[in-house]
Amino acid sequence: AAARFANTVIRKLAEAGTSIAGTRASSVRGRKSGKRRGVVINLLTVDRVDYLVSPRGNTEWVRNVRAAGEIEIGPRWRPQPAGVTEVSDDDKPELLRRYLQRWYWQVKGYVPGLTPDSSDDELRAAASSFPVFSLG
Repeated sequence: AAARFANTVIRKLAEAGTSIAGTRASSVRGRKSGKRRGVVINLLTVDRVDYLVSPRGNTEWVRNVRAAGEIEIGPRWRPQPAGVTEVSDDDKPELLRRYLQRWYWQVKGYVPGLTPDSSDDELRAAASSFPVFSLG
């Protein structure tokens, strides 16, 4: 109950434009319903490029993003559309490491066996389990 309450508060803050530890509100059109679906994401920026990482794997929002080819990010009253390109597994190790360095405390239950100190080989072996998209 406490985690559910905290998630609701973080979602409401993100939708209002307040970021907690890098959170952002996002929405994507559902691939079946066509309705906009909202999710709070951690936006990783590396060399002025924004990335979405799904530490929970191939979730509904990931499948919707793949189908739509775009996502809206930002507060409810001013979302900005962005095209997405899925990152290849070979290019993920450094992005996953940076993501884990920033948000490991939050996602450690979803990334078994990985830490911010994982080797390139360990990150490369796990890369196919974690979708990553560049925005642009």
